[in-house]
This record gives sequence, structure tokens and C-alpha cells, in this order.
Amino acid sequence: QVQLVESGGGLVQAGGSLRLSCAASGRTFTNFRMGWFRQAPGKEREFVALVRWTGGTTNYADSVKGRFTISRDNAKNTVYLQMSSLKPEDTAVYYCAAAPPGTTFVSWGQGTQVTVSS
Repeated sequence: QVQLVESGGGLVQAGGSLRLSCAASGRTFTNFRMGWFRQAPGKEREFVALVRWTGGTTNYADSVKGRFTISRDNAKNTVYLQMSSLKPEDTAVYYCAAAPPGTTFVSWGQGTQVTVSS
């Protein structure tokens, strides 16, 4: 099982940008789909973005499409989430997750807090 550690969260003003990183260790994530999810206070965890192994195919929640970009550097075992034009409603704990071939997301990071002030 791959171990995931998120970093890069913090406090940012509305309209600003932030880049989250997810470092993988333990098990290679070769052929894994990698995703970002978030959970706001009092709300359910929701899907944010997905990138496949090749990095050439991505999917986004409609709430973030056009503002967030997911990417991966397989040589560095790292996945990124570049967030721009941030809104207060983007405030949440952001989680990185990994899906082995033929499975759903089974490995999760501890989360990193993103707070967007108005």
C-alpha cells in the first residue's frame, strides 16, 4: 500500500493561488490513478480532481474546473494540485488519494488545511 503525505496548505486571500503537493512513498504508484478530495466543516468529503498514470487525462469537479489543475511527476512520486482564483467556499481539508489498477481509491493522506479568507 502506498503512503501519501499532503503539504502546501495554508491561509490565502480570495482570488489568490496555492499549490498542494502529495508525496508518495512505500509502494510505487505505477499505474495508479491519483486524486484530490476535500471536506469542508460539517460537510461530506467530495471529489475535486483526478489524474491518470500517463498524466494526459484529467477530470475535475464542476465547482473547480477552470480554476484548479491536477498534475503528477512520476519520477518524483508526487502529485500536485494548483489552485487559482480561490474562493472562500474552497475552504476545506484537502486529501490526496491513490487508486491501484482495477480498484477504487484505497490509500489516503492525512489531509492539509486550506483556508480562503474573504
